[in-house]
Amino acid sequence: MTSVIDGKLIAQKTLDQIKKQIDKIKYYNQKIPTLSVVLVGNNPASLVYVENKKRACISVGMKSIEILLPEDTTTTLLQNTIIKLNTNADVDGILVQLPLPKHIDSKIIIDTISPKKDVDGFHKYNIGALALNSPTICPCTPHGIITLLDSINFNYPGKSAVVIGSSNIVGRPMMLELLNRGCTVTVCNSKTANITSFTKNADLVIVAIGKPKFLNKQHISSNTIIIDVGINRLPNGKICGDVDFEDMIDIVKYITPVPGGVGPMTIATLISNTLICYNHNQNKEKIIQYE
Repeated sequence: MTSVIDGKLIAQKTLDQIKKQIDKIKYYNQKIPTLSVVLVGNNPASLVYVENKKRACISVGMKSIEILLPEDTTTTLLQNTIIKLNTNADVDGILVQLPLPKHIDSKIIIDTISPKKDVDGFHKYNIGALALNSPTICPCTPHGIITLLDSINFNYPGKSAVVIGSSNIVGRPMMLELLNRGCTVTVCNSKTANITSFTKNADLVIVAIGKPKFLNKQHISSNTIIIDVGINRLPNGKICGDVDFEDMIDIVKYITPVPGGVGPMTIATLISNTLICYNHNQNKEKIIQYE
């Protein structure tokens, strides 16, 4: 019998905990945690993501500042915008919505954000800290997946984990998160030959490859835990993940749905990271805890 991991429920528990902390901050009349989101252009998907993040901020009592810049914004102008936010004491976290227009170098922009305000966790300083197993701010999707795995009491040490996808946003930091917890990790990508030879023997498979229903029951064995990071729109307009969900039911041990799995935890972790940045920037101890 397959258990479906309810990302919405777990994300809401995380947000409820954050709201309790912010209620304490308000009770003592302290500065309210503030997230600044910078959006360049009018990408429809990005607009939806920004709106979802804004709603999450409001739900826990955080302040949300939106900076909307035109499509033809230069790298220099965007850098200058970020530098102003870096030095603005009222702003605790900075998020530049990706993807950026092609003429802007994303690496330059990410590394312009102060590591202490880098709520996405993409700055090379924060990724380096994660690689050295001394993280402060972790990339949202991988760390949100850790929260999902913790919710099912996944016992990391010695487990075989396969990560399909090697992006800087999900695959690489996911590998580090699992390594830091004692897993034996294999990272595959779109060019990996005979991928089934890796996934068949895995205790945990995390898929972030951007191919609709890529993973099916032929790839895995029973008792596998499947985490689906993919979000794909089919020709009929429906949303599906990188995993053939229906094909996996009653075969695998646990699985995340799409939508309603990893997505909500990514946003909840972003809000958590904003509170962590707030605490660090206010020279306070980390106060957020997960149940």
